Amino acid sequence: MKILFAEWSSVGERDLKEAFAAEQHELICFPFVLADGRPIREMENSLLLALDKERPDAVFSVDYFPVISKVCNEKMVRYISWVYDSPHRELYSRTVINPCNVIYVFDKTLYSEFHRAGISTVQYLPLAVNAERLDAVKETYLAPVFYNISFVGSLYVEKIKYNYIDRVAGALSDYARGYLGGLMNAQLQIQGYDFVEEILSPIIDELWKALPLGIQPDGLETREYLYAQYIINRRLTTLERLDLLSVVAEKHLVDLFTWGKDFTMNHVCNHGSVDYYSEMPLVFKNSKINLNISLRGIHSGIPLRAFDIMGCGGFLLSNFQADFLDFFVPGEDFVYYENKEDLLQKIDYYLLHEEERKAIAKRGHGKVVKEHTYRHRVKEMLDL
Repeated sequence: MKILFAEWSSVGERDLKEAFAAEQHELICFPFVLADGRPIREMENSLLLALDKERPDAVFSVDYFPVISKVCNEKMVRYISWVYDSPHRELYSRTVINPCNVIYVFDKTLYSEFHRAGISTVQYLPLAVNAERLDAVKETYLAPVFYNISFVGSLYVEKIKYNYIDRVAGALSDYARGYLGGLMNAQLQIQGYDFVEEILSPIIDELWKALPLGIQPDGLETREYLYAQYIINRRLTTLERLDLLSVVAEKHLVDLFTWGKDFTMNHVCNHGSVDYYSEMPLVFKNSKINLNISLRGIHSGIPLRAFDIMGCGGFLLSNFQADFLDFFVPGEDFVYYENKEDLLQKIDYYLLHEEERKAIAKRGHGKVVKEHTYRHRVKEMLDL
């Protein structure tokens, strides 16, 4: 197939290009940047010209973009998108039902939401790795560095935009502050079910007045969705990750790789950020235990971090995500924890039981290589 590939420097873009090429598809790369100030109409015209010139069989993008769907629908060209961001508000655009679309999401709970609404353009497809690239990454240090317990990911404390709750709190009534605090404390105790959006209505007017959030021009997203997914769940993720790291750090040294270089915590060694392609695989390969603490906006899906860890042959210790059970066996391919006490017990156990830990990491890696590479996903996407 001839595919117009919308480029915007997304995670995994290089891997996807290699996978399409390996499956004998012709790629025409189309620079796609909406954040550079160009009007939407200008982007539409550029895409229209590219379609007329190249006449591709399909347009592909990582994440879903209404402007691409609009143009593809007008030109009657198939638009395939694979959404790895969660949440992704563009999924609540009216354009989602355009018949040109095939939109893949990696969270089965999210897919089920659209399926129940009768929206057939949204399909379920888990994330993936480039196993060949990860296997080829070799240690470049003269003296290899090894870590006992590592976490690679954002704490959402490094950017002002993640401090919305603090900015809102001062403008809320005592009732609204208490309600919001109680809601967040209750959600932190629950894994596997996100109820924040369902019960925000009693204070949504106050939240909206304190910090209005823009609805996309053709959007169907509710105010509750925006506050729950983009503000409250990010704060919950921050609180959960900080809490778990502090608990683990009471007994063990934790190696942290995150954007916030200034973050400090006792017995946590903050190495700063790592490059996704060249450095992150080395961390996963050289850590005895790799933690995954999923973003609260991912309801049941397997995060990319988890696939990357297993794809590197690393040992994965994750919070429970229901979609794991569709593809992997707990205790054989990966290990999950149920709460803080369980997390600590499993860390202690697997640090002591090296052979068992290595065997689990090896089986997880083997299963990812066999069934969950980008080439597998390209075949699945284009077969449909």
